Amino acid sequence: MKAAIVYESLYGNTHAIADAIAQGLVGVADPQVMSVEEAGQTQPTATDLLVVGGPTHIHGMSRKPMWELAVKDALEHPEKGLVPDAAAGGPGLRSWFDALDKATGKAAAFDTRLEGNELLTGHASKGIAKRLKKHGLELIAEPASFLVDDTNQLLPGELDRAREWGKTLGAALSAS
Repeated sequence: MKAAIVYESLYGNTHAIADAIAQGLVGVADPQVMSVEEAGQTQPTATDLLVVGGPTHIHGMSRKPMWELAVKDALEHPEKGLVPDAAAGGPGLRSWFDALDKATGKAAAFDTRLEGNELLTGHASKGIAKRLKKHGLELIAEPASFLVDDTNQLLPGELDRAREWGKTLGAALSAS
């Protein structure tokens, strides 16, 4: 079985979660982890499983003006310790979904978001899941959120939780 994990990441957290999910995928030979920019140049829907994730900004998927400000802030304030991901500043998930053709197959959605009540923080994964279904893909798991603290660092244990979620996805894919 083949899988692709497409991510949008500003500071590397969502990228790290995508890598951890790939490590956890059982029964999948060499899952591809790619930035949304790389995904725009390939056909990641030509897989058995497409997993898509991004950061949560203002209760949902990020928008270009917000990630431009986030990257600018990181570059102008190195004392915050935030380093833009190598893929930050490219096209976002919203643009990628707009250009994505209809597809068939299995899918899952995840996000990274601030720790706290999801009514206050929101979560991009629900919007991602909605778009995956709109493009014809069948969700095999509930959308998942992986948490960062107020300094934008992944909480302890989140990478392990992402690997476990990857195992769950692999098992659900094998069972279908």
